[in-house]
Amino acid sequence: MEAPTKIEIRNLYKIFGPDPRRALEALRNEGLGKPELLEKHNHVLGLEDINVDVKAGKITVIMGLSGSGKSTLIRHVNRLIDPTAGEIIFDGSDILKCSTEELRRIRREQMSMVFQKFALLPHKTIAENAALALDVRGIPRAEHIPAAEKWLDRVGLQGYGDSYPHQLSGGMQQRVGIARALTSNADIMLMDEAYSALDPLIRTDMQDLLLELQQELQKTILFITHDLDEALKLADHLVILKDGRVIQQDEPQTILLEPSDPYIVDFISDINRARVLRVRTVMEKTDATDGVNIAGEIDQEENLESVIAMAQGDTRKTYLVKDGSEEVGILRMEALIKSLVPTEASEDGIRSQ
Repeated sequence: MEAPTKIEIRNLYKIFGPDPRRALEALRNEGLGKPELLEKHNHVLGLEDINVDVKAGKITVIMGLSGSGKSTLIRHVNRLIDPTAGEIIFDGSDILKCSTEELRRIRREQMSMVFQKFALLPHKTIAENAALALDVRGIPRAEHIPAAEKWLDRVGLQGYGDSYPHQLSGGMQQRVGIARALTSNADIMLMDEAYSALDPLIRTDMQDLLLELQQELQKTILFITHDLDEALKLADHLVILKDGRVIQQDEPQTILLEPSDPYIVDFISDINRARVLRVRTVMEKTDATDGVNIAGEIDQEENLESVIAMAQGDTRKTYLVKDGSEEVGILRMEALIKSLVPTEASEDGIRSQ
């Protein structure tokens, strides 16, 4: 069953400049793009007609290069930025119509944010930083510090509660940011380039930690990144932006197999497809296994890299695919190998940007 929608972003526009309403009218009537709007009307197009559903309990990743509008978009969700036009429906109500008090309550209790630059208060201990949301709500220290220490333990920072931010490495400080978001007990986590300042190995550890926590907690996460490998690893639903527009959105496996634009084709041309694609995307949905020599059983959520290792590269093998205890199809290694052939990179795609 499909997860319910937690946040609906509908027909969202953001234009920066002295008269955004007039620029929006020109954008719609003249069919201008981002460069033309700047050249003709001296306004910057931040977002153009964005429509995205953020599903409850899932990780939605917004991905794009610098200037694509991804950080502008996430700042609309908790109204750090107000749009030029559009709606953001949160739990059935338009957050853009909230009063100041309602908005303050949503930010304090229902949405947490993990920043790229950690945003820890240097004069407070690690436990005090992690407990900040509860402290702001007026929850007594005797309650909020133990709650923070529980989540610090959970993200691998046991015993660091009395330390200060300057005593921790960058990766450890980002773990504090995640612990702070979890201590707040908010339904929604907004993560704006949360790992981009980290070294590659630490970044991988943090991605793994997020996936481990998400499997347990099922938070609604909106994650911003410019890194395609990170996006493909984390996303249940991937939204790719360019010049303030959505170029394609779908689950990562579908985008890899069915890119809808030369820009996307160029993006994915060098990706390790075996690490991203899952068995369910390339299996044959059938219950007819009579006469088929089955080499073993695999789960439909396994990635193809693990199946290749299991088959030891033997393209003659066929596996029975299961969803839990239910048989859902078969996977022929020949079909798997064909799915790994990348779509040819475009001549005028991202590399020419």
